[in-house]
Amino acid sequence: MKSTVAAPAWGVRAPGTGRASHVSPGMEYQGTTVQLCGLFPFVAGSGAPTIGVPIGRHMLWGEVVCLDPLEWLREGLITNPGVFVLGQPGVGKSTVVKRLITGMTGFGTSALILGDTKPDYTRLVEHLGGQVIRIGRGLDRLNPLDSGPLGTALARMGTADARQLRLEIRGRRMSLLLALCALVRGHVLNNTEEIILGRAIDVLTERLDHDPTVPDVLSLIETGTGELQAAAAARARTDGEYRRRVDQLVPTLALLCEGSLRGVFDGPTSKPLDLDAPAVSVDISQVAAAGDQLVAAAMLCTWAYGFGMVDAASVLADQGLAPRRQYLGVMDELWRALRGASGLVEHADALTRLNRQRGMASVMVTHSLADLDALPTAEDRAKAQGFIERSAIKILAGLPPRELARVNEVIKLSGPERELVASWAAPEAWFAGSVHPGRGKYLIKTGERNGLPVSLTLVGEEWDLYDTDSAIREVRP
Repeated sequence: MKSTVAAPAWGVRAPGTGRASHVSPGMEYQGTTVQLCGLFPFVAGSGAPTIGVPIGRHMLWGEVVCLDPLEWLREGLITNPGVFVLGQPGVGKSTVVKRLITGMTGFGTSALILGDTKPDYTRLVEHLGGQVIRIGRGLDRLNPLDSGPLGTALARMGTADARQLRLEIRGRRMSLLLALCALVRGHVLNNTEEIILGRAIDVLTERLDHDPTVPDVLSLIETGTGELQAAAAARARTDGEYRRRVDQLVPTLALLCEGSLRGVFDGPTSKPLDLDAPAVSVDISQVAAAGDQLVAAAMLCTWAYGFGMVDAASVLADQGLAPRRQYLGVMDELWRALRGASGLVEHADALTRLNRQRGMASVMVTHSLADLDALPTAEDRAKAQGFIERSAIKILAGLPPRELARVNEVIKLSGPERELVASWAAPEAWFAGSVHPGRGKYLIKTGERNGLPVSLTLVGEEWDLYDTDSAIREVRP
């Protein structure tokens, strides 16, 4: 009896047998069970949403995984459009954020990079045809008291609506100026000083035909005009009593103009934000080397100015004066700003809490939850942890087991999920050209759902535009 042997998958290796040297993979299609119920066999899917920007392929099933916090919110997949990205340096945190920026701007969302400290996003924004503002000594200036796009909207509104918006602009000016004063002083201002500042801003707003600046406020308070002394705000009966009440406020304001911040926030805004730009990046890399105080001040001003742009667009749309826009705000190196002084976390929290109502998605990026420990007070640390808990989407890149134990207190991870993320943090091999094992790998978590392990592969111009190590490679010994 002759035995029968099955031919290999590519055919018998012999002349005339029709052997194929290469077999291409079959075409993959996706569809619902209603559409594909008659096809068998079929691939079991992960249930990953195909709504938004393609991030990569599911590491178990090979499906394309998409992400867009605004679209996910509209479809009811999440409850808020906040994204929190956490991972070791060098594993690709900025890469996944840049993929989101590229894709979402293609779908019509305007991207705002609110304080680029490296800079990581400048080249991408320029490539997308956006606006880059470079803050620093001898470069662009940013006036903390600038009404910005809200001032532009104010000029186009009716009397009743304009009055409400003026109060909003005043509140923003006060909030930011108080935060900057707390930053340079190291603690918050007292009630009397806050009232005097508010009165000074009111006087200057009435007197000037342009936005006041910090030097304008300093000059008015130093002069001690009757408008301030006689005001109920200062409650000073004599000039000497008034001087005693501002003896700490004057040097605090002077530090904003004459100290390490000189030449950055002590004049009119030199390059206003462009409401129509597809993307805007505020590059603060030139001030990053000057220390955390200057970085924190730059970030606070940038955040306030950027969120003012979003609110202005919303006001104009409500009035029927401009089309409705949606935004993606990126807040990288978040903790460098928050650790500047006590109370700054509350300022950032107030800015970001209403993102859902603004039609704005926010992305916060940091290396480790241990960054929270550098914040000044226990209250600040508790509020900062709220940023993570409030973000509906968490993206975890490579993290060591010790860090994952802490992350698990905030983001509930299964045992296999922790093992997977920890495996991406393993040290790379000791040979030239090796690639970090976690590069481009992410676990996307939303609520109590199982995480989506995704592998991102760069294509085309992304290799060049997303590269954060080009400056190192360009220098050869």
